[in-house]
Amino acid sequence: MQDPNHSAGKPGWVQIVLIGRRPAFTLVRIFVLVLVCVVTVKFILLPIRVDGISMEPTYHNGRIDCVNRLAYWRHGPQRGDVVAIRLSDPGPFSAPSQMYMKRVIGLPGETVWFHEGHVYINGRLLDEPYLKTTCDWEHEPLVCGPDQYYVVGDNRSMPFEYHRQGRADRDRIIGKVLL
Repeated sequence: MQDPNHSAGKPGWVQIVLIGRRPAFTLVRIFVLVLVCVVTVKFILLPIRVDGISMEPTYHNGRIDCVNRLAYWRHGPQRGDVVAIRLSDPGPFSAPSQMYMKRVIGLPGETVWFHEGHVYINGRLLDEPYLKTTCDWEHEPLVCGPDQYYVVGDNRSMPFEYHRQGRADRDRIIGKVLL
């Protein structure tokens, strides 16, 4: 016998819970959702793992973050941005397998130098509230080219010679770290 409350052609509650009232529309929504996720992860958000202590205490060793590859689509990096820098030659289909994560402190055309552990940009002291440790770095002035940015890590407690820092070409900066 048929249930008098169940009319012909009307989906049961199990079907409604699992695939909705309109299965074809549900399949289209699932396909679109999967496509958006794949495009986002493949082309927009790049997951990266921090390997090393150069950005501590801001970013800890082993932490996983995401890089927004579209952050600099309309403008270049700004002072204070934490960016991912590709080590290998960029290409239209190259995968950025190894990158540096550094903070932008110098913009194109600026002169950057370290004196008694402080950063000077074009002769003016740079305020760096994100630094938690002091250092004694000394380095002569360097001028960034028209398409270069000066990048350095937040952990300045190690000797200058052991710290990866310097000028990075714009085409090697792949995006801004989100978190």
